Amino acid sequence: MRRKITVVGAGNVGGSTALELARRNYADVALVDVVEGLAQGKALDMMQAGPPDYYSTRLTGSTGYEGTAGSEVVVITSGIARKPGMSRDDLLNTNAGIVRSVTEQVAQHSPDAIIIVVSNPLDAMSQVAYHVSKFPKHRVVGMAGVLDSARFRTFIAMEFGVSPKDVHAFVMGGHGDTMVPLARYSTVAGVPITELLPADKVEALVKRTANGGAEIVGYLKTGSAFYAPAASVVEMVDAIMLDEKRILPCAALLEGEYGINGLFVGVPIKLGAGGVEQIMEFKLTADETAALHKSAAAVKELVDLLKLQ
Repeated sequence: MRRKITVVGAGNVGGSTALELARRNYADVALVDVVEGLAQGKALDMMQAGPPDYYSTRLTGSTGYEGTAGSEVVVITSGIARKPGMSRDDLLNTNAGIVRSVTEQVAQHSPDAIIIVVSNPLDAMSQVAYHVSKFPKHRVVGMAGVLDSARFRTFIAMEFGVSPKDVHAFVMGGHGDTMVPLARYSTVAGVPITELLPADKVEALVKRTANGGAEIVGYLKTGSAFYAPAASVVEMVDAIMLDEKRILPCAALLEGEYGINGLFVGVPIKLGAGGVEQIMEFKLTADETAALHKSAAAVKELVDLLKLQ
């Protein structure tokens, strides 16, 4: 019997994610969207891309969840996207209702799944999915730091004119303006960028990373990023489906780690077949700790507004 992954939301992020997962060829993909015909049409189109692209993944599309039953991983991308001038936080109430409804269906049809939340504001929506699903904490994780770190790596590689393959970077904290790019843990060929660049250059890279999503929204006018978010999701799904034990920055529920309790915040985790298998605690400076706690406080403000009971 073929393994199964569900992607909820067939828009730009969900559709791109489904296509990249289809190309992996290790599981069938169920695509779900409330818009009649959208998931069905995209799934059929992707199926027809299989012969020339040499994959045999079976894709299905629907407005319901019956065909998603038994999924090992469920990716939740559904929700409204940011528009110019809109912060991720502006999306809070609308997307909370959407994520709540989706999670109820997911928990009913795939009670053993690992949920990856992509909907914004990411950290708060992860909290919603965890609260509604009642899944153990290791089976709910948010995609944020992988994307933010990819952006940081891209900007560092552009600055040095090198391949991003030789650049490593870590971003912690909430997925928003208060994210914490860790410059001294970010390297080019193993050398920290803080030893290769003056402080003002490092700060410029950090600032551009924090505004990376808004920069793209500004160009697109009527939408937000989707290629990089989809690639980041797939990196996480690979880690789970292939039990890779990857160390990736993701939004996970903290229970005392880094001095934070009861919140989903971006931290480095070990991601494998069991989901969040370990939260990695790295030593932070006093300034980095303060920045992380400030970011967590911003997440808490949103979660408190949700009044989850």
